[in-house]
Amino acid sequence: MLTYEPGDSLAHGLDPRAKLAVQFGLAIAVFAYPTVRGFAVGGAVAVAALAAGRLSPVRVLRAYRVVFLFLAVGPLVGGLALGDPWFRPAGAADSLRSVARVVPVVFVSAVYVRTTPVRETRAAIQRLLPGRIGRLFGVGVGLVFRFFPVVLSDLHTVRTAVRARGGERRPLRDRVRRILARGLQRSQLRADRLTLALRARCFAWNPTLPALRFRRRDYLVTALGAALTCSPLFALVPGRFIPVG
Repeated sequence: MLTYEPGDSLAHGLDPRAKLAVQFGLAIAVFAYPTVRGFAVGGAVAVAALAAGRLSPVRVLRAYRVVFLFLAVGPLVGGLALGDPWFRPAGAADSLRSVARVVPVVFVSAVYVRTTPVRETRAAIQRLLPGRIGRLFGVGVGLVFRFFPVVLSDLHTVRTAVRARGGERRPLRDRVRRILARGLQRSQLRADRLTLALRARCFAWNPTLPALRFRRRDYLVTALGAALTCSPLFALVPGRFIPVG
């Protein structure tokens, strides 16, 4: 699981609101244009994001291997049929196009997580969504970013302990039950400690968040995000772009 790592890359220096704009726009563009040209644009944005964040695609594949494995199974399941022929290439191709839309979004999101501190993410959300709703979303995202990697680490620790005690010789159902039970127990303990820590630190709904300031490069990145967001509208112009669908 990727987490924030300090650095001096181009993506580290960007305003989180600009990076969120690109993520949002890319998600809309790739789902609006499930075509070769749309996939090429999504792939180009993902490659540029990886280069800007100095993040290896191999590391992203390794960190999100469960997600990519799940996506890889999609086309196989989509091509299965209950009668003759038992496998339909057309269904597999449709499922593959749907899966291909998600891949560049995952890569760009991984770059965002690695290059953006949690406090800056919360500040960006609370500025984009003012009021109680923004504070609620900001706190929720901040807690998820901090808590989820710890939960995954606990599950990995429990799994390693089960293996060290000869758990591989036990039935799969028994191993899963032990890992989940122990993992849930540790997660509840983590949640109790988190609650106590928030109270001890006088948790506030509206703390002093880091100042965010747009620079020239942030405007350029935001313009890219806006162009990607508005790209489905270009399909309405006759003679422009490939039709949506």
